[in-house]
Amino acid sequence: MPLARSLSMTSLNGLLQCEDEDLPVEDLLLFEISWEVTNKVGGIYTVIQTKAKTTADEWGENYFLIGPYFEQNVKTQVEFSEPPNPAVKKAMDTMKSQGCQVFFGRWLIEGSPYVLLFDIGSAAWNLDKWKGEFWEVSNIGIPFHDREANDAVIFGSLTAWFLKELSCQFDDKPNIIAHFHEWQAGVGLILSRSQKLPVATIFTTHATLLGRYLCAASIDFYNNLDQFDIDKEAGERQIYHRYCMERASVHCAHVFTTVSQITATEAEHMLKKSPDVVTPNGLNIKKFSAMHEFQNLHSMYKARIQEFIRGHFYGHLDFDLDKTLFFFIAGRYEFSNKGADMFLEALSRLNFLLRVHKADVTVIVFFIMPAKTNNFNVETLKGQAVRKQLWDTAQSVKEKFGRKLYNALLKGEIPDLNKILDRDDISIMKRAIFSTQRHSLPPVTTHNMIDDSNDPILNTIRRIGLFNNRTDRVKVILHPEFLSSTSPLLPLDYEEFVRGCHLGVFPSYYEPWGYTPAECTVMGIPSVTTNLSGFGCFMQEHVADPEAYGIYIVDRRFRSPDESCNQLTQFLYGFCQQNRRQRIIQRNRTERLSDLLDWKYLGRYYMHARHLALSRTFPDKFEMEPSAPPKTEGFRFPRPSSVPPSPSVSQHSSPHHSEAEDEDEDERYDEDEEAERDRQNIKSPFSLGALPQGKKKQHGEYRN
Repeated sequence: MPLARSLSMTSLNGLLQCEDEDLPVEDLLLFEISWEVTNKVGGIYTVIQTKAKTTADEWGENYFLIGPYFEQNVKTQVEFSEPPNPAVKKAMDTMKSQGCQVFFGRWLIEGSPYVLLFDIGSAAWNLDKWKGEFWEVSNIGIPFHDREANDAVIFGSLTAWFLKELSCQFDDKPNIIAHFHEWQAGVGLILSRSQKLPVATIFTTHATLLGRYLCAASIDFYNNLDQFDIDKEAGERQIYHRYCMERASVHCAHVFTTVSQITATEAEHMLKKSPDVVTPNGLNIKKFSAMHEFQNLHSMYKARIQEFIRGHFYGHLDFDLDKTLFFFIAGRYEFSNKGADMFLEALSRLNFLLRVHKADVTVIVFFIMPAKTNNFNVETLKGQAVRKQLWDTAQSVKEKFGRKLYNALLKGEIPDLNKILDRDDISIMKRAIFSTQRHSLPPVTTHNMIDDSNDPILNTIRRIGLFNNRTDRVKVILHPEFLSSTSPLLPLDYEEFVRGCHLGVFPSYYEPWGYTPAECTVMGIPSVTTNLSGFGCFMQEHVADPEAYGIYIVDRRFRSPDESCNQLTQFLYGFCQQNRRQRIIQRNRTERLSDLLDWKYLGRYYMHARHLALSRTFPDKFEMEPSAPPKTEGFRFPRPSSVPPSPSVSQHSSPHHSEAEDEDEDERYDEDEEAERDRQNIKSPFSLGALPQGKKKQHGEYRN
């Protein structure tokens, strides 16, 4: 069995020992419980989906995911089947016999893990009883009007019921590990512990509830972590019961984990407990890796974006598309948490710098943030129609021109270019030119916003005056809808769009991890992040010169907002100063960082959390040798030997800087040499060995 190998003495370097010879390690079952199993709500879905293959490879047939049943999701994602494990089947049958609908099958993602889905609606008649039981156990009352919290009680009660039915079949042997994600799944953990089930429990918070609410209120959160009256703040925001569910889950779990060091610090103050393990989020790199084709993909999808720009800016296309850079920000519409406020202010300052220095670069910025709309903007649709009409006109004239040229050459004549186009052709082209005339500026949004007068992005655009004027070197386009290849405006999927852009900008104030810059990195696209995001802190730790590798980290923790905005502006302006060769070199370096984000490496943090949970839950059965959690020795990218592609270095320090100097500097860059050195750095994976004798664990030593 794959699991038996993964828990063997050899593969774990002696970390975990099973002292009960009658308990084969292959009998262990791992359950991961989350509201986002087969149900995409946010980033947790991405975590579970991308990690599934690594975990399935480790645990084989003994790995199961538990989530809610939603028919619209299951239809396209799950293939139903019978449980191969007789204990799981018996537990399901017991629940079904008492009126609960339970579904089992394979989730059709990479790794094809088993999923167990509970129909919340079929068990809703038990809600009042289960809320009463939860109150008796935890003294946490759930308001009747909070639908999400009520669903969490039903989901958690069903999960605890299933684990109880399952564990009863094992005669109190330690056969089960249950990993709960976020507060929506936490009720199941609390009930399991209150019933003293023989289950090793892990709880992961991907973001604290109160932290997200406080940051959205424009409070100086991270510099006042120890000043908040937690109960008062949660009560004022009417989330006290949710906060209590989250905090109780944290303190009930045998092992508590968070996704980044910045969230660990936050949890220490908000939830009053330091995490036992920090488990950084990874990606399944195979999905994104395009081998050496990623530069070609960038060119191909950039051309598709340029086609959209030709239509959107018809009549105002007085800038060179070959000297146009595409920036973007994407994610949930959290104006200040995601840093859209600072990004817009920095764009205003960047526009000023580019105009003052008479730069020939144009920057077009996309905001991909879903909001309430009622339809496409008529002017935007018209732009794409005009572009298509011009293309058709050009093609028909080109065809006639080519036919006449071909016939003339067959006769051995040089055609008279004044006669090769007749009056009708000239008239058609003039009409086409007249059709591109417009008496309004290109729209700043592609859709009709339902409440545009109160939209924070549009209001900020009005305040800073970025209306896509001809004189503006920075143009703005708000696309308040997720991207789709079936869109009549911008027919690209998100991955294709990201590959076609030059820079992703995510100056988030609250970002426990940050999948958007991570996805940019594995696709070879430079990005801007902050030292308040888990991704930014992770890169600061593992890359000696992040800017040279296309990771720009804005300091939002120890600088004032104005200083942070100036730093962001300088990053953007420096990026605009790069030439095409420097951008290509930087993209090569950025793509090489993808190995850092592979679950192949980061999955071992989760492995360590599971081993720790077993040793704490069943100390008489499992023993963990005194050793440190996964280390990252030999897992750091040094500063590249050639540095011109870093904008911070490539800015001209003297007025006499010449193109010849650029060429000399570029000669120092050797792609193969740098790539080989980076491969050597990533070759040494995390060490799981024991600490040297006599060395004591220092405070904070085992944090990521």
